[in-house]
Amino acid sequence: MFDTLAWLPRILGALVLVGVAMGLSRWQRVELEKEMLIAVGRAFIQLIAIGYALDLIFSSAHPLWIGLVVAIMVTIAGYTAGQRGRQIPHSQLIATSAVAVSALVVLSSLILLQVFPFEPRYIIPIAGMVIGNSMTAAGLTMARLRDDIRSQQDKIEAALALGATQRQAGQIYLRRALRMGMTPIVDNTKTVGLISLPGAMTGMILAGASPLEAVQLQIIVMYMLIGAAAFSSLTATFLTYRQFFSRAHQLRENVGREG
Repeated sequence: MFDTLAWLPRILGALVLVGVAMGLSRWQRVELEKEMLIAVGRAFIQLIAIGYALDLIFSSAHPLWIGLVVAIMVTIAGYTAGQRGRQIPHSQLIATSAVAVSALVVLSSLILLQVFPFEPRYIIPIAGMVIGNSMTAAGLTMARLRDDIRSQQDKIEAALALGATQRQAGQIYLRRALRMGMTPIVDNTKTVGLISLPGAMTGMILAGASPLEAVQLQIIVMYMLIGAAAFSSLTATFLTYRQFFSRAHQLRENVGREG
C-alpha cells in the first residue's frame, strides 16, 4: 500500500508555491485567495481518495470495475461539458452522448488493436485521458455552435426562406464548431515535446522509465486524443444543431437566445 506520509514533506514543499500565489493575489487585490484555498483542499482530498480507490481496484483486477469507473467518469464529464452548452435543449444528454461515443470508440479500438490490454491498471487511466479530452471538445463545440447560430440567425433564416435545408443553412457553422472542438488538441500535438513535456511522459520519467519508453507511450496518447476529440466533436455537433431546427426546416423560436 502506498505510504502517503512519506510524500507529505514533498507535498508541503509544493504547497509553498500556492502560498506565494495567494500572497500575490492578496497583494494585487485579485481576491482569489479563498478560491485557491478551496481548490487546493479539494484537489488533495479528491486525489488521495481516488488514489486509494484505484489501488483497491487494481488489486482486485476485476474487469467489471472498468465499466463502473468509466461510466462514472462519462457521467461527470457529460454534466461538466453540458454546462458549456447552456440554453441548448438537452445539453446534458448531448454532451454525455458525445463523451460516451468517443470513449466507446477509442477505448474499443485500443483494446481490439491490442495497444493496451483489457485490465483496470491500463484502461482506467487511459479512459480518464480520453474522457477528459472528449469533455473539453464537446463543450467547446456546443458553445461555439450555439453562439454562431444565435449571432447569425438572420442569415440562417434568409437561407431557409430561399429553400435551403437546415443542413445547408448551417453547414458553415457546423464546420466552425468542429474546428473549435478539435483545434486545441491538434495544436498541442504540433508542439508536444518542444514547449512542454506532457503529463504521461513526465510521469513515466519521474517513475524511473527511460525517456524512449516514455516517448512511445506519449505518442500513443497524443494520437488517441486526436481521435477522441474528433469523435466527441462530431457527435456533439450533429446532435446540437438538430436542436435548433424543426422537422419543417425552420429555426426554432428562442432557441439559443440569451436570457
